Amino acid sequence: MKLTIFAATGGIGRHLLEQAVASGHDVTAVVRDPRPLTGRAGRFDVITADLAAPDADLLASAVEGRDAVLSGLGPRRPKADAGITSHGTRAIVAAMQATGARRLVVVSASPIGTVPSPDRPHPPKHDPGDGFFMRHLGSPLARTMFRAHYADLALMEDILRSSDLEWTVSRPPRLTDKPLSGAYRTAIGRNPRGGVLVSRADVAHHMLRVIDQPETARRTVGIAG
Repeated sequence: MKLTIFAATGGIGRHLLEQAVASGHDVTAVVRDPRPLTGRAGRFDVITADLAAPDADLLASAVEGRDAVLSGLGPRRPKADAGITSHGTRAIVAAMQATGARRLVVVSASPIGTVPSPDRPHPPKHDPGDGFFMRHLGSPLARTMFRAHYADLALMEDILRSSDLEWTVSRPPRLTDKPLSGAYRTAIGRNPRGGVLVSRADVAHHMLRVIDQPETARRTVGIAG
């Protein structure tokens, strides 16, 4: 497949890039700083773009004719970079709509179903997949610690829902740097029960898998180890 990966040097994006290339896909990596990709020429194409100040024509060239677009976009410093995920996703969606690209897979976070947003000012108090610990301690603590970041992710999901794209949102819990295991659990429209941790490599693996899962289009998918 022809794939474009945004934020391809980030925590999840680098795993998306490595796994997509290893699987033989034709990959374009969109990054703000290409220096971490030095020495890997020929394995994939690289486009340098700053989603904080997007160039519409450049982004259109990055997504045109692609079978799917994947985004590992997120703040490197949650407090300092708040707003980058929704802002960048809005630019990606616009580029895809302008060129006719359809399939988009992005990463969010497991508590977002319970976070208010402009289009969902009164979300459910609990995710249907959360157990006692997550309902009463884990999710409330995470929402307090990452309030601005989660508000941005909730806005990002609003942007996707209001588009006509075939999007899928991956919602992982706390991320780790453990290697790819393939032994993760998923649930469409809710969080997996007892999900507390998952590796970035496993999230990337699942994001690539859902490209060919039509039942996940326009749905959120919870993932956990």
